[in-house]
Amino acid sequence: MKFLLFGFLLFSYPLNTAFCQSMADSQKPGVEEKIIRTSDGVDLLVRIKGSGPPCLFVHGGPGTGCHWVEKISDGLLERHFRMIYLDQRGSERSTSPADGNYSLERVILDFEEVRRELGVERWLTMGHSFGGLLQAGYALRHPNVQRGIIMLNCTLNLEESLTESWIPKACEFLGVSDTAAYFAEDKSTLERIGRLVPALKERGIFWKMAYASPENEESINATSGDIPNRNRDAQSALFSCRDYWVNFKPATAEIDVPVLLFCGTTDWMAGPQCYRDVKFPRMLLRESRVGHIILLENRPDLEKGLIDFLEMFGSELRD
Repeated sequence: MKFLLFGFLLFSYPLNTAFCQSMADSQKPGVEEKIIRTSDGVDLLVRIKGSGPPCLFVHGGPGTGCHWVEKISDGLLERHFRMIYLDQRGSERSTSPADGNYSLERVILDFEEVRRELGVERWLTMGHSFGGLLQAGYALRHPNVQRGIIMLNCTLNLEESLTESWIPKACEFLGVSDTAAYFAEDKSTLERIGRLVPALKERGIFWKMAYASPENEESINATSGDIPNRNRDAQSALFSCRDYWVNFKPATAEIDVPVLLFCGTTDWMAGPQCYRDVKFPRMLLRESRVGHIILLENRPDLEKGLIDFLEMFGSELRD
């Protein structure tokens, strides 16, 4: 497992029968596992554990799945929420759509079909990285099912995160003095980044884009061996869909639910100022000296933020 571009987990395994390991885990006390078939025939893997208000984890990547989050959390998230870990279509242990539909509307419909299947009236969403785009799109389209939103190192403007944080920082780490080629309009953003990734890896410094140390990168990488066959179809599909290149920041003014927004001051993936121009009417902003994964690198800050959020908005999140 490797982090590429925006801290998105890239799995190098083809789809197979990827449910075996997770099905064995589902026999553990307090863990419920389901395969939910969507209206267009995709089998979505869902794992439920913990107690408290229901909370859908919206993973990033695109295509990372939720297994690494569940492993790294080690019960922290489950102490506060009934966590619903969903591998999105084309991701990890879920299957892919026959028609190749990875549009934002279709992914949001998946969330709604899962919610109804589980009998949940209203829930929170907790997202990471690229997942912030999905959270915003979902909240705008289905405000009545939202108790609240928790964003962990999320982007709400993919182009901004890549061009104002990712590319400049990668150039700095590589000692690139003439950066004009990486902002040339004749190349797409992904093409420009594609030139930087191999150089960072060759120098052995790619970890600097997301982590405080190479050891922390290895801690995440180590979770990949638990599930030997991962679906990675969503990775290129979502990047190539224009739905996810929309700037959602102006529309955040319309999302009137409690929001907890975590930003890492050394997160060069989403950007240390990912909160800039965000207009959620009711937002608790927390900045933490952390890279792209607060769940790994600053658990005390994360837990304090969750507790403060639950206390600040009280019954709104628990009713």
